[in-house]
Amino acid sequence: MNSDYPAFRLVVTGGGTGGHTYPALTAVRTLQARLAAQGRSLEALWVGKAASLEERVATAEGIAFTPVAVGKIRRSKNPVKLVSPANVADMSRVPLGVLQARKAINGFRPDVVLATGGYVAVPVGVAATRLCRVPLVVHEQTVRLGLANRTLAGAASAVAVSSDSTLPLLPEGVRKSAVVTGNPVRPEVLSGQADKAIEALGLTGFDRRLPTVYVTGGAQGSLQINTLVRELLPWLLTQANVIHQCGPDHVEDLRRSASALSAELAARHHLIAYVGPELPDVLALADVVISRSGAGTIAELTALGKAAVLVLLRGSSWRGVGQVAASLSGAAS
Repeated sequence: MNSDYPAFRLVVTGGGTGGHTYPALTAVRTLQARLAAQGRSLEALWVGKAASLEERVATAEGIAFTPVAVGKIRRSKNPVKLVSPANVADMSRVPLGVLQARKAINGFRPDVVLATGGYVAVPVGVAATRLCRVPLVVHEQTVRLGLANRTLAGAASAVAVSSDSTLPLLPEGVRKSAVVTGNPVRPEVLSGQADKAIEALGLTGFDRRLPTVYVTGGAQGSLQINTLVRELLPWLLTQANVIHQCGPDHVEDLRRSASALSAELAARHHLIAYVGPELPDVLALADVVISRSGAGTIAELTALGKAAVLVLLRGSSWRGVGQVAASLSGAAS
């Protein structure tokens, strides 16, 4: 690296789910590659929740990680429920998280802070803009800003959005700092090899003459999808091989249910809590993906041209999902 130029210093925050975590990781990798092409280096610090998906991802990638206290706000249309004991207890943790984030930011002295959403981003973004006076960039993966990003957008130097459809939905004061960037797609997702998935996951019982269905509810799993697949599994396995990524909290219950399968069907069924580095190869093997309709997932499946059945999260907006899918499909065509 060119010693004439100082390293670019980035604090990144966001997580709780893969939809917030992996866009942040892709942004870090891309920035690192672009700086390297200019003879510069990147020094990054990920600030997030302890014992979380983002900590596991950052650690695996060799990115320094600092934990802060976080508080999740449980939303409800009933205002009484907003002051539930759980919400009050969690909200009381936010000021501590802000102070911890201020210490981390002041100690690291970043050029910019990138927030990709999730409640962990709030204390970090607040500390950056109000206490440390560091530029904040917010990235939103869906059409409508999530609660965390809505909280931070007004003070952000720039708001990156995934779709033109988002712009008219933004407050006027935020719209002038918004830029349409799309959703980051991990490059490795585009280079998977089906045979490597067979080897990595030990899928020796799969019948390659049959199609393979990959079922995923995101990094934490989806009870809605898991319940549906459990009911359909005996029939589905007569038609296809199935890789089911169910989430760590659901794997034992689903394993007990699957124990009733015949040996022939069980050989074509692979249940796994979490798919990590082998995901690109799993996607290459899959003929059909059954998945939550997360914006990041839609972006990756569109880039791959992969057939998919998208299961909407209860309470989500069909209009928002449709706008994301339409814009991404248009961009890919």
